[in-house]
Amino acid sequence: MNLDRIRQEFPVVQRCTYLNHAAVGTLPTRAREAVRAYVEDFNEHAASNYRDWEAAIETARSRAARLINATPEQIAFVKNTTEGLCFAANGIDWRSGDNVVLNDLEFPSNVYPWFNLAQYGVETRMVESVDGRLTVDSIADRIDTRTRAVSISHVEFGNGFRNDLAAIGALCREKDVCFVVDAIQSLGQTPVDVEEMAIDLLTADGHKWLLSPEGIGVFYCAPHLTDRLRLYEVGWNSVADAGNYDAYDPTPAPTARRFECGSHNTLGIHALGASLDLLLEVGIDAVQGRLRLLTDRLVDGLRDAGYRVLSPRGASEWSGIVTFDSPVHETEALHRTLRSHQIIGARRGGGIRISPHFYNTEDEVLRVVAALPGH
Repeated sequence: MNLDRIRQEFPVVQRCTYLNHAAVGTLPTRAREAVRAYVEDFNEHAASNYRDWEAAIETARSRAARLINATPEQIAFVKNTTEGLCFAANGIDWRSGDNVVLNDLEFPSNVYPWFNLAQYGVETRMVESVDGRLTVDSIADRIDTRTRAVSISHVEFGNGFRNDLAAIGALCREKDVCFVVDAIQSLGQTPVDVEEMAIDLLTADGHKWLLSPEGIGVFYCAPHLTDRLRLYEVGWNSVADAGNYDAYDPTPAPTARRFECGSHNTLGIHALGASLDLLLEVGIDAVQGRLRLLTDRLVDGLRDAGYRVLSPRGASEWSGIVTFDSPVHETEALHRTLRSHQIIGARRGGGIRISPHFYNTEDEVLRVVAALPGH
């Protein structure tokens, strides 16, 4: 990894110490240039080059598929993670008395779409975390013969705990339960393999670790569910013969494109495609290795300075998120102190959440420790 060359993609490093990718990531230069080229083309030629835009969309689709070991036919573009989770929650053919298994570490986007099913008599079962962790056994204990889905984040947003998707996926496959994954906090920082992890449905917005703008994300649907998942949004682009505007044939597209009911966010997809190009060029394994180095240095520094690290750090549970607090200082005061030093993190998970990316340096993460008050 040529770090000096990579850092040229991120001019933000000249302006602040940006360590908040679990909230909103930054935009690499190649993504900015992809957007600029698209806007200039649109401005100067209107839609004359629309087929070129369509080609860029399909290139981005292929890159997204490659990132998770899927095929392009299994990928749809969505507005955000929430939309993908709504496709999952509203697409299952529920019966009164069915249930879905969630947990108490989830971001609201992976809770409210399922809560909304109460109107159909669907029960939401919450697994309680212990010390900021979830176990496969605790999930298994909540599954019964009426469980239709387990929905879980790969990486939990508050403390960065990384769930064992392969084990949970195997459990769901054994129990014939739909396995739904919110991957917004993992895609771009952690390897994801939908085949090895037995994932049925997955969704992730691009604006965090995927280094893209808000308003564009991806949705994966396993082949065995494409025809079984009920569509609650349909439009001109979701049908098999999408280019034939004179024949009203509602037959859905045979691929995940059936979830794209209307016109694409072409500008956002241009940016996402460029950012995916960078991540695939570097390699997700290399990104994860870099994040292990950076977060280990940060954790060691915080502990040496008397701070409490709230994020699980075991070999199979760590992520690029480090959340910490102090036994002495108030969290809000610590947040203000970091901001005064142009160090950008967030208040989450009961403390301060720091989330570097692969282009950050050891010096940058250690600035956090240097700026904090002593104990």
